[in-house]
This record gives sequence, structure tokens and C-alpha cells, in this order.
Amino acid sequence: MKKIIFLLAGMALLSCTRKEHAGENTKTDTVAFDYIADRFADIQVLRYEVKGFDELSLQQKQLAYYLYQAGLSGRDIFYDQKYRYGLQLRKTLEAVLNSYKGDQSGEQWDQFMVYCKRFFFSNGNHHHYSSDKIIPGCSQEYFASLINGTDPAQLPLNGMTVKDFLPFLSKIVFDPAVDPKGVDLNAKDVVTASCNNFYSGVNQKEVENYYNDLKASDPSNRSQVGFNSQLVKVNGKMTEKVWKSGGMYGPAIDKIIYWLQKAEGVAENDAQKNTIHQLIEFYKTGDPKQFDNYSIAWVADTVSRIDFVNGFIEVYQDAMQKKGAFESAVSMKDMEATKRIAAISNEAQWFEDHSTIMDQHKKKTVKGISAKVITIIGEVGDGAPSTPIGINLPNNEWIREEHGSKSVSLGNIVASYNFCRSKSPMIDEFGSSPEMIDRVRKYGALCGELHTDMHEVIGHASGKINDGVGTTDQTLKNYAGVLEEGRADLVGLYYIMDKKLIDIGVMPTLEVGKAQYDNYIMNGMMTQLNRIEPGKNLEEAHMRNRQLIASWVYEKGKKDNVIEKVVRNNKTYFVIHDYDKLRVLFGDLLREIQRIKSEGDFNAGKNLVENYGVKVDQAILKEVHERYEKLNVAPYMGFIQAKLVPVMEGDKITDVKVEYPKDFISQMLEYGKEYSFLGITN
Repeated sequence: MKKIIFLLAGMALLSCTRKEHAGENTKTDTVAFDYIADRFADIQVLRYEVKGFDELSLQQKQLAYYLYQAGLSGRDIFYDQKYRYGLQLRKTLEAVLNSYKGDQSGEQWDQFMVYCKRFFFSNGNHHHYSSDKIIPGCSQEYFASLINGTDPAQLPLNGMTVKDFLPFLSKIVFDPAVDPKGVDLNAKDVVTASCNNFYSGVNQKEVENYYNDLKASDPSNRSQVGFNSQLVKVNGKMTEKVWKSGGMYGPAIDKIIYWLQKAEGVAENDAQKNTIHQLIEFYKTGDPKQFDNYSIAWVADTVSRIDFVNGFIEVYQDAMQKKGAFESAVSMKDMEATKRIAAISNEAQWFEDHSTIMDQHKKKTVKGISAKVITIIGEVGDGAPSTPIGINLPNNEWIREEHGSKSVSLGNIVASYNFCRSKSPMIDEFGSSPEMIDRVRKYGALCGELHTDMHEVIGHASGKINDGVGTTDQTLKNYAGVLEEGRADLVGLYYIMDKKLIDIGVMPTLEVGKAQYDNYIMNGMMTQLNRIEPGKNLEEAHMRNRQLIASWVYEKGKKDNVIEKVVRNNKTYFVIHDYDKLRVLFGDLLREIQRIKSEGDFNAGKNLVENYGVKVDQAILKEVHERYEKLNVAPYMGFIQAKLVPVMEGDKITDVKVEYPKDFISQMLEYGKEYSFLGITN
């Protein structure tokens, strides 16, 4: 699984304030871009700038606009995938926000608004990262008064009276025992314990048996079987409700097709036109083999300026790592910045050959890795508002091996994060020494970008699965995501201290690598813990991966004092004493995780994750929370999306403009009015 990577190390943990942003403006002669939008709960909302859009041709602007509309048309799908009541809850909140005429002030109203913002940011009522249920800060009584004061014609009552609707609503909104986890990786039965909408009336064993039998019935089928369907039991029989035109999510998918057909008509070249056509055919048929055709065509198109991702892509929302969540990303190539990432992709074979993994697990020939830096134009679904910084696709292993992959770094997203990073007090609080702090401040942005590049371009594309071994979702099951992200991270960590990156001109000094080691260990051992509540352990795959790596190298390096745990003035620090030996340890762990993936060693993978990636030192967790409390730093960040606005002459688009909305809630309500194509049950 070649995932979209979430925010790495310090980038994910930094925040800035409006005051600091204003200060930045005063230092320049030109008006700086307004990155800062909102702050609520544990979230900082930013904006990203779409530089260079005005330089595009009219045809390219039209193409971007149509792809942007196609993405937004699928927004409802992700809400329904995340939770069976997701759309009903969203439409309830929209109804209140649009029609409630009572007093909209005071602490209770403010708490209700925070809940609304958290709900929209997470695309539902389960936290976008921890997957825990989000409970409003206002009282149930106040919440009920809002519903009673809302136009009943706008409420998604689903045949109920308002009186009957309220008890139902109160349970799914306020009761912590009702659907407590969106994705539960720790349960004995991860299917029944997770409340996403990928399965209904079936348990984990039944899911495993069903897909194992399907695979056994047609062993030559290399497609991602079942990635685009809901698996249900009807009259005792296992049935797949396929996501396609005329099937489940049909009304939204038909809108996606409509806009993709318009995009096909203004494609930049034949390769891009074929890519869009293959995607349209997938949505019409729902055939996973057709999605393979689209993926192959998409990988082959390396020259188009405008690019996109659209479909059921990542499997993190499914504890079984099978079902793809809907997402869309529309982008354009950053021509200048792409030179750095291309320099890395051009050396892919060298990195594979010199890796620490066993020779039998290396690819003899690394095929078709194309890499670029992109400027995001718009994102929807699983990739927004919480936005990745890197993408490596497709996820299908055989396509990657035979046709290659695309790796991209989201340049304007990284720029927004880096703006906040430069203002953050976090490194001063958790940095282990003045030397380390200076190094991270000097090289933090570059080392983060390079690690992301190596993670996506080289990491996910490296290594191979042994002949006869199943796909990772079959062999490693619910541990597949953690181990895959760990494997890609380790590739980046191992090579960021290699002189090769200096030789190819992407890194000035190994001090950059040391800065990444500083950041990674600090994050994996301490700072990321600000994201979880006291008493809890780690559940999200990327957090598990980072702690797994940091904890493993800390333990294995104890005898040589590679990393030392130091307590000064009642504050804990993790001090790296030997960067070269730490690199060796990263290489050792990389070799083992690649072996686990290549051989499908479930027990070894499970033991690695459970022993190093799950359990949290509660004393450290308490300390991290206490230290963060003084910093007023939001642990999570995401984005208001840019808006594409067509300039019309009659029925013809003569230009497309980029606007930057000011208010997060207003954008969510606008989306609800313009892109609601599904009912509350599907």
C-alpha cells in the first residue's frame, strides 16, 4: 500500500497565531499571503496559495475547473463511508446553521460552533486522526433546543417527527458508548468494532473468508478485489454493493462522470484524455480491472501540466485495509521545484541497489518512478481539510512493479506548514540543546521536504514481495498500513544521512540529515503524544509507525548510548549521541520490516507493532501535555480550500479565477448547498 503520507515530524505539531502573521507582514514591503484562517479545539485552519494559476492557458484552466467540480461532486461519498449516519448528521448541522433564528451567542452556542467545525474538519463525528467519537461541549438540552428552533423542512428526519428524531440524534451525538470508534485496530473483531460504513451485518472472519475465497477462485486476478464496494449480508448471503453509476453512490458518481466528460473534452494531450476516459469507464462499470486500466494510463501520463487523483484510493478508514475511501486532488506541476525531486527519482535504481534490505527482496529493475512537486488547486474527501504533504500512487503492487508509479510533493501545502513551523515555540521547548535547536531551525524545512521526497519517491517504490506471497492486506492484515509507512519512513531516514544526496545536489550538508534525525526521534518519542488523551495508547497508523521506529532504535542502541534519555529541571529530552550508529539501526529495522512484507510474516509484524508502536509511556504523555499546554499550539492543521470561479460569456468559460475564502464554516455550508447528491441512506 503506497499511501498518501500525513504530516511528518515537527510539521504536524506546529502552529502559528494571527499576531505572529501580522508581524510577518510588517517585515516586508509587499502584502504577504494570508495563511491563517481559524483556530478551534486542537485544530489550526490555514490557507494555501495557488501560485502560477494565472499563467495557465485557458484550456488548462478549464480542465482544472472541470476536474475540481468532479472532485467536489463526490464529497457526499466520503461522509457516508466514514459513518452510516454521517450524511444525516451533516445535514442536521447544516439545517441548524442555515435556518436557526434564535440567539446565536453565549458559551453554549460557541461550544456548538466548535462541534460543527470539528465535525466538518473530520468529515464526520469521529476525529480525523484518532478516530475517537467527537462529543459536543454544549449540553444535550441546548442541542435539542437548536433542533426544535430549526426549520423542520430542512431537517433530515427520514420519516420521523422532530420529537422522535431527537432521542435518536442524542444517542449518536452524545452517547460515548454508541459507535465510539470510526476505526478500531485494537479490537478482537475490527470490523464490528469499527463504525465506518464499509460493512454491514458481517464480522471480521466472514470478511476474511469471503475475500480469501474470491481470490482463490481466480488466482490470476491481480486487481484490488472489493476495494470499491460495501460488503453486506442479505438473507444470510454475502453481497457486495458496488460503488458505480447505477449502483451504490450512483447519483454522486453520475455527477463525477458528467464533469470528467467535460474534462476529457479539454485534455492537454492524448495520454491525459485516455486517462480520464479510463476513469469514466471505471465509474460506469465498477470493475476493479478497469480501475487498473485507469491507474496504468495515469502513471504513463508524465508530461501534462494539470494532474489529478480521483477515486477510491486509500484504505486507512477500513481496519481491514481493503476498502478505498473517496478522495480527489487537482494540481499543477511546479516546474522549478520539480528539479529537486526529479534528481532523486532519477537515482531510484542506485538507492534500491545500495539499500540495507536483503538482496532477494530488492527489485532488479526499478521501473517508471516519475516524481514532481505540485501546486494543489483543490482537494476533497479523504485528503481534506486535513491535507497530506506527499503522494505516491497507485497502491496496486503489480502495477507499480510493471508500470511504475508517480510520486509528488505538495509544494504549496508544505509552504503553508513551513510558514507556521518558522513561528512555532515547540522546538525551543522540546529541543535537547542549543546546537540541536539551531540545526533544526536552520534545516528543518529542507530536511522535512527531503524526507518526504525519499519516503514517497524511493520508499514506497522500493522492495518486492516474494513470489507466491499474497498482498499485504491479506498477509499483514490490520498491521499492513503501519508497517508500510514505517518501511517508507526508514528508507528516507537511512538515506538522508547519505552523501549521495549531496552528490546529486539536493542537500548541502549532512547536518540536514542530523536535523531530520533530531526531529524524528523527538517526535516519535514525545511530541506527537500531544495528539492523544491521557490514559490512551496509539491507534492511528502513522503515529504507531513513528513511535515504533523511534522506540526500537532507542532500545537497540542503549548499549552504545546512541540515544540517551535525559531529565533536566523535571523535563525529559532524548539526546542523540551517535548519528552514524543511529543510521545503522535505521537500516537494520528497514531490512526486518521489508523481510516481513516480502515474506508475509504476520506474527513478526504484529509483534513489532504491538511491542513498540502501540503502548505509550503515560508519564511521558502527561509531561508532554503539561509542556504543550503552556505553548498554546494546535497539534493538527488543515485547510480552507481555494475556490475556482469561472468567468462566463454566455455559456462559454472565458477565464477561471482563484479565490481564497475567508471563513471555514461558510465554505462547508456552500459545499452542502452545491454538492449534495446523495440521500441520508445509500
